[in-house]
Amino acid sequence: MTYIMAIDQGTTSSRAILFDKNLKIKATAQEEFPQIYPDSGWVEHDPSDLWSTVAATCRAVIEKADANVADIAAIGITNQRETTLVWDKSTGQPIHNAIVWQDRRTSAFCAEMREAGHEPMFTERTGLLLDPYFSGTKVKYILDQVDGARERARAGELLFGTVDTYLIWRMTGGKSHVTDATNAARTLLYDIRKGRWSQTICDLLGVPMEMLPEVRDSAGAFGVTRPDLFGREIPILGVAGDQQAATVGQACFKPGMLKSTYGTGCFALLNTGDTPVTSHNRLLTTIAYQFNGKPTYALEGSIFIAGAVVQWLRDGLKIIREASETHPLAEAADDTQNVVLVPAFTGLGAPYWNAECRGAIYGLTRNSGPAEIARAALESVGYQTRDLLEAMTADWPGASRDNVLRVDGGMTASNWAMQFLSDIIGAQVDRPEVLETTAVGAAWLAGMTAGVYPDQEGFAKSWDLDRRFEPGMSDALRSEKYKRWKKAVSATLSV
Repeated sequence: MTYIMAIDQGTTSSRAILFDKNLKIKATAQEEFPQIYPDSGWVEHDPSDLWSTVAATCRAVIEKADANVADIAAIGITNQRETTLVWDKSTGQPIHNAIVWQDRRTSAFCAEMREAGHEPMFTERTGLLLDPYFSGTKVKYILDQVDGARERARAGELLFGTVDTYLIWRMTGGKSHVTDATNAARTLLYDIRKGRWSQTICDLLGVPMEMLPEVRDSAGAFGVTRPDLFGREIPILGVAGDQQAATVGQACFKPGMLKSTYGTGCFALLNTGDTPVTSHNRLLTTIAYQFNGKPTYALEGSIFIAGAVVQWLRDGLKIIREASETHPLAEAADDTQNVVLVPAFTGLGAPYWNAECRGAIYGLTRNSGPAEIARAALESVGYQTRDLLEAMTADWPGASRDNVLRVDGGMTASNWAMQFLSDIIGAQVDRPEVLETTAVGAAWLAGMTAGVYPDQEGFAKSWDLDRRFEPGMSDALRSEKYKRWKKAVSATLSV
């Protein structure tokens, strides 16, 4: 068997990628789906869109590669994390649209829980903060809103899952209700130190444990696909949330190794080994991956808006037609203008965690135009990344600012953005040859389990560098620009 199929179910599109026995891409298929915005700060997906686009892209990639299904050894799945689904165990019919990770509708409830003094307990057990970002309060919302849902859940009639769980359940014909440790760690319901669902938290949120999936290692057996789906049963042998899959795909297996992924949002993960490090700077403690029942932990900083700010330039302001146009615009911007964009479209993530503030632009003059706004948009991603690295360095000595930052995701194709990132953090930035490290991570998890790909050490040796960006900005200018950013953020938070 010569192929591994990776499913990458993201926030705005679903992709299937077929990898050969050398972990090289044979073919790719991708399909976008609609975003649903029922109210300000609310984001939903139609579950049928998630399923149909995954099924369609899987079939399409097999056809594009002219591959024999019999030659596909296994499937690996990576997914947008925290997005929450609840469905009928008998019919498979969702009882509510999927509530997306970006959704902020449970902000008021999270604030009530914080005021009641519950956040330290949540953080101690889950490594997370009481924020609408995570799945737990989204499940509670669905059970509160849909008549009789909580009673049905207690009776075992309803199932909860993040996107990986829902896809596996559909692909296996309802035979597997499972997730992996990295996705479970993002629900606000899972005790990452004890490795089990927290009864205390589930009781506090009114989430019946009967509806929760079984938690497994990131590399292992998750079930087999229905024979009618692709023409034969294919085992699902690897699962990880998108950011953890990217960490694996970047071969960040040693404590102190650091990666940052630039997709819709930006997510930096720092491997801290077998020790969960408690953050004092509002970062998250999470599971990077889990093999043989043993979790490897990470510190994570989450930025809600990264690549999405370029989408806003295209779809909102309509000052570009495609993402590649931001590079020449940024280069053409007037250096004497100090325009700063704080892209808090759905609040600010780490290390601020303010769900209520909204985006702002500072420093506009009569001469400010598309070029200056485009540059400010790209710079905002670098500034936010520095915020995360500053917090990580304060939390854990292993996060030395001298570390190389490995980057991936669509936005890293911009040399301008990556050079500014290196300049503003004052460190080397390494871009790999294969930018699709999220899919690579999912494929390696499945392929390693299937015996097609090498172990961790062998895989790490195969990581190839495309380009290294070295900081060229003076210390004085770097300090001046970052101070201006911090001032803009403070002003945004105060509104």
